Amino acid sequence: QVKLTESGGATVQSGGSLSLSCATSGDMEHFYCMTWFRQAPGKEREGVSCITWRGEATYYVDSVKGRFTISRDNAKNTLYLQMNSLQPEDTAMYYCAAGTAYSSGSGCRRLEYWGQGTQVTVSS
Repeated sequence: QVKLTESGGATVQSGGSLSLSCATSGDMEHFYCMTWFRQAPGKEREGVSCITWRGEATYYVDSVKGRFTISRDNAKNTLYLQMNSLQPEDTAMYYCAAGTAYSSGSGCRRLEYWGQGTQVTVSS
């Protein structure tokens, strides 16, 4: 069975950095892309970034462009999110997910699996 496991969340000062990881197991071959979502209390779930599994295309929501970088290591079947210049508004639970469709305008779609999440807290 497919399983996604996020790690790397922590509490950091404003302006700091974190690197999140999403380890995958199971048969991932039919998934075309992977994505990071986040959800903060009182806010709707927001797609942060996604990448096609071959790495030929990436997507970022406007609020994180220039600060976050998504990447993958196919040999390790692991997805990463490097988060720099963190701001209090980035505070949220971060989840990774696998999808079967991608568009340059909206990122990953047709998501089928999610992890349990990892908490990122940014203090001012």
